[in-house]
Amino acid sequence: MSEPTGPTEPVGVGPWPGEWPAGDHYDPELLAGGDRRNVVDGYRYWTLEAIVADLDRRRHPLHVAIENWQHDFNIGSIVRTANAFAVAEVHIVGRRRWNRRGAMVTDRYQHVRHHESVDVFARWAAGEGLPVLGIDNVEGSVPIESATLPAACVLLFGQEGPGLSAEAREVSEQTLSIAQFGSTRSINAGAAAAIAMHAWIRQHATP
Repeated sequence: MSEPTGPTEPVGVGPWPGEWPAGDHYDPELLAGGDRRNVVDGYRYWTLEAIVADLDRRRHPLHVAIENWQHDFNIGSIVRTANAFAVAEVHIVGRRRWNRRGAMVTDRYQHVRHHESVDVFARWAAGEGLPVLGIDNVEGSVPIESATLPAACVLLFGQEGPGLSAEAREVSEQTLSIAQFGSTRSINAGAAAAIAMHAWIRQHATP
């Protein structure tokens, strides 16, 4: 007989044992039925609105943007990573629709804004006083490993394959690259975004 390959217990926690805690941030339905969501222990049994409000009080001044001209499948994973690092907002530039499967429901907790074009996005960033830093391994780019990243900024990523569009490179104040040592020309856009976000975290966030 083969051994089981997956967990045998439900993910999350069951109904609250004993007397319920007091507080408007608790969800009576979760207290009664259990909390199976993918949230950190500190947010167990909290309402969605309470979690978002708490995150809003401590989000970082980092923004992340990605071009979406061909329904890039990496956007979901980028949203999920942005949520993990408490990024202020994720910006979708181009097509409004994107594949949410990779986000693993984190888009409920993460602010996501749409811009119909690079020009519209660039005007928004300028109005907010946020420098746009493109991430792409192109000639003339600066290694992100040695770059000093602004505390408040937008990291802009292109699509899987072609990378940043010509318009995106033009509105970027600087283009940063991620060091690679193998034979492939580029790494997955979702992975590149995670590396770049963590580079900012290492410079500006306290664990």
